[in-house]
Amino acid sequence: MVWRRTIPRFAQVGRRRRTAVVLAAAVAALVASLLAGVAGAAPASADGPGVGAPWVVSLGDSYVSGEAGRWAGSTNLSSRRADALGPAAYYDNAAGTAEQIRGCHRSRSAEGAIGGGVRSLDLACSGAKASTYTAITGHFKPGLDFTDDGPGRQGQAAMLRTFARTHDVRMVLVGIGGNDFGFATVVTSCVGDFLASSVLHPNYCSDDAWVRSRFTPGNVAAVRARVTRGLQNVRTAMRQAGYADSAWTMVVQNYASPIPPASGFRYGQGKIARQGIGGCGFWNRDADWANRTALATINATVSAAVTASGVAGVKRLDLSSSLNGRRLCEKGVGLLEEKGLSSWTRPGAADRTEWVNQIRTVTTLGSYQLQESLHPNYWAQLALRSCVRQVWNAGSPRGGSCAVAGTGVVAGEPRMMLS
Repeated sequence: MVWRRTIPRFAQVGRRRRTAVVLAAAVAALVASLLAGVAGAAPASADGPGVGAPWVVSLGDSYVSGEAGRWAGSTNLSSRRADALGPAAYYDNAAGTAEQIRGCHRSRSAEGAIGGGVRSLDLACSGAKASTYTAITGHFKPGLDFTDDGPGRQGQAAMLRTFARTHDVRMVLVGIGGNDFGFATVVTSCVGDFLASSVLHPNYCSDDAWVRSRFTPGNVAAVRARVTRGLQNVRTAMRQAGYADSAWTMVVQNYASPIPPASGFRYGQGKIARQGIGGCGFWNRDADWANRTALATINATVSAAVTASGVAGVKRLDLSSSLNGRRLCEKGVGLLEEKGLSSWTRPGAADRTEWVNQIRTVTTLGSYQLQESLHPNYWAQLALRSCVRQVWNAGSPRGGSCAVAGTGVVAGEPRMMLS
């Protein structure tokens, strides 16, 4: 899914008055970047269904692929302060020199890599929808289908089928649906309306006709049907790879809240504070709508699709509150410099800094990429990994709700609880 920031420097003092052309370019750039992002194949093996080391395979969109997993916390100073994984963070080819499919952003901190003798393959792709398409950036975006247009242009279900034939896949982690709601463009509309209006005369995205059209009963039903087919395709892929339905487990996760409701922001609604410093350019009213209506509708649709799919034994991983207390611009956490931290490696950084990347528009600082906007960062990815490991449950997968369980880190990961 695609919900980060480069401070739009036109929001800073002395550059507040930009032309409508610049604002339009900012919004267009954010749309393109948020839609950016599939996966590759792992080495061949003599293993197969029921034979060899167990594998967890991740399918879906950016919230599964590991988008923004390079960055540990937010800062308006040198990007090096928050750079946990370096420029090779998303390189997933065999040599570790590039992405197998440009823009998929499968990071080395992605949640599916649970370790402990369990191997993992990330086939998710930033920007993916339930069905394969080509983004406006020109990047191929594999969905949960059997598209096969040659090497590097296969659907995720097709890639899963090929891989599962020669590897013992015990659990398939799936996260899909946000982009089918046009989530990237919805977020862009909210940020664009925030930047183009004022506190005295705010323009809310939640009452924009196009945004409202994404959440009508008719569109909800259409998205539910597409996600349902995608989940059924995953089951078909495993059957065609030689698996009985009882030989593996599908785990379907929903989406975490990336920004707090209005009462949870640590910055007021001024553009310089909320977007220029915080990188969270939403009006209070839109932030409440995003949590209460948009996110709730998306998650309810994913849940309904799981039921409609008829896939046996699905486990549900509820992430809706998993980042609460660590969200972008939320009270209680802050930028590295706001918390007196010189680097993400300093003691307490995981507890005191944000777990969601700032929203970026036209400009970038250091090595940030626009499509990383509003995604779970390095700390969040490791936190979610802890929950996925608890879902794995030593090979007997279970469902549950994921939440922060305390301060400090255990083996480098934030403390999380699956209940």
